[in-house]
Amino acid sequence: MALCHALEISLDNAGMPMIDQEPEIKVALLQKHKEAHIALNGRFSLPDGRVLEGRFSVRAYSGQVLLADSSGKEIIRQKEILLLPEGRMSFTVSDVKIGIDFHWQRNQEQSFRGNLFLSACSDSSFNLINGIFLEDYLESVISSEMSAEAPLEFLKAQAVVARSWLVAMLAKKKSAGVSPGLKTEDEIIVWQDVNDHEGFDVCADDHCQRYQGITRIISENVHEAIKETRGEFLVHNGEICDARYYKSCGGQTEIFATAWEEASPAYLASVSDDARQHSPVQSEIQAQEWLKSRPQAYCNTTDKELLKHILPAFDQETPDFYRWQVIYTRKELEEILKKKSGIDFGTLKNLEPLERGPSGRISRLKIAGSKKTMIVGKELEIRRWLSESHLLSSAFVVLAERTGTGEINRFILSGGGWGHGVGLCQIGAAVMAAKGFKAEEILAHYFTGAQIQKLY
Repeated sequence: MALCHALEISLDNAGMPMIDQEPEIKVALLQKHKEAHIALNGRFSLPDGRVLEGRFSVRAYSGQVLLADSSGKEIIRQKEILLLPEGRMSFTVSDVKIGIDFHWQRNQEQSFRGNLFLSACSDSSFNLINGIFLEDYLESVISSEMSAEAPLEFLKAQAVVARSWLVAMLAKKKSAGVSPGLKTEDEIIVWQDVNDHEGFDVCADDHCQRYQGITRIISENVHEAIKETRGEFLVHNGEICDARYYKSCGGQTEIFATAWEEASPAYLASVSDDARQHSPVQSEIQAQEWLKSRPQAYCNTTDKELLKHILPAFDQETPDFYRWQVIYTRKELEEILKKKSGIDFGTLKNLEPLERGPSGRISRLKIAGSKKTMIVGKELEIRRWLSESHLLSSAFVVLAERTGTGEINRFILSGGGWGHGVGLCQIGAAVMAAKGFKAEEILAHYFTGAQIQKLY
């Protein structure tokens, strides 16, 4: 396999992504690291013909990358180092951080197939990149995002969605021109959408798509899901869908503009996560009623045996994802806000939702304090400001408990759902598959009017 170049996508005259063959992609496993430890599980060759095998260390060195063997002897030092496997050999990377900045953050040892590319990105750091074909990449994605033991029809649906998102995202990045948000003295409205990665196509963590290597691919269903959906994309009006996904919608999916720029793709309309329609949230009273109840929904499940088969082990540590509650003393929340936003609000006076989407997720939140009052958005930034890691979602209502003198003692946030809520509800989709729905039916449920089309 030759070194993977950044995924090439042509755009038609309307700016729509076009693709007709399986691409190679570059996935950053480590970004801007100073050092790392790797094991080559088989023969890998350098461009100069030398063959390497075994354990090695990698470190940044004056704008270059230095590769040394287990005894510390330097093997090669240059700005870019490419290691090509002989056959389907794998390599292992130690201490890969996953769930970065989220509550499930931890380090793992992970193994990968494909090329290993080391690239200096500053005088003191480098990126460790895996070059791999898209379909091989997706085998790991669908068994990293959810369990490889999940039902086949869910895995097929997840493969189509993940494939579509990647190609649409990179086409969107190529066309550029997307605003990152608005910042003024009294309002900060930002979002993370089109990635700004240089030198590679996509990262390996939740901020892009989970990609945790071949150790996650432990079921025949994963191989079958990729085989049966090879080259299939969600398409709407001749355009590959910007298909989004997350863990749990909380009963109603969200619209695109709540989390990102002011756009309204028809295939990302808000839908009820149920065979029956729920009324979308349109007021604070409705938000209170919705988030303090547990309406029927596919993702409303407490079946531990089912969740064990559809969620990775570390996601099973978050059992209260459909409806949840977070309680802070006022002083605790003041400290979190100061730390996460960099703003000293003083004594907190109020948290006031100004705008919500149909799932109840807040896109603009007014935070009032004795020293500063600020409006923050969108969905992810709100979650980041109000938690040491991230709140499960921005779908929450606020109760400010007061002392006898009227001073706020603590804030109770009662919320629902896990993630931004736009597009495919992974837990809901997995439950649908367990109930006998086919991948085509699952995708039709979450992506209004989209069609499945085989492009290569």
